Amino acid sequence: MSSQRGNSSRSRPQKHQNKAAFKNNLYDTSTKTKVINSIQVGDVCKRCKDIIEWKIKYKKYKPLSQPKKCVKCGNKSVKRAYNIMCLDCAHKLGVCAKCGQSKEIIQSPPSEQDQIKLDEEMKELLKSLPERKRRTFIRFMNKSSENPVKEDAEKQRKDLVDKLKTLKVNEEDDFDDFSDDDDTNLTSDSEENE
Repeated sequence: MSSQRGNSSRSRPQKHQNKAAFKNNLYDTSTKTKVINSIQVGDVCKRCKDIIEWKIKYKKYKPLSQPKKCVKCGNKSVKRAYNIMCLDCAHKLGVCAKCGQSKEIIQSPPSEQDQIKLDEEMKELLKSLPERKRRTFIRFMNKSSENPVKEDAEKQRKDLVDKLKTLKVNEEDDFDDFSDDDDTNLTSDSEENE
């Protein structure tokens, strides 16, 4: 037996120790396993995220074959395994999609397609800036990535876009220093010198 009656703590180590850690794709190289291993868990609380990641790690995760019924709206719109409500209802109510409790929700990272789209937009915006403003923005980006505060990616993205917008506005203001009045003064000065 693992423990004596009434004694919850064990006095010896387990009898059979594992020599190597379990790998869920060691002998199974199917596409289903690859898809399961690539799942990014999000829109759930920390505890539920840990549970689902454990299921993925130890090959206990069973993906849905068909969408499930949401407990809030009643539609067949739950597409993630182990969730009890759809993402729309969970976001509206501000609760975990798996357990339904209003705890701190861990947001899912953006998909690869969204990430590629955002990167292309950023590159286009950077190309439109002059070199000096571009370097300023790159320094700002590096500074924000060096100080990893526990912020969500959406807030960091918003800060970067705001910084880009301020640089764009400042770029238009740079040419206001040279007004037409200065040009007329320069020509009148040159005529007086002759």
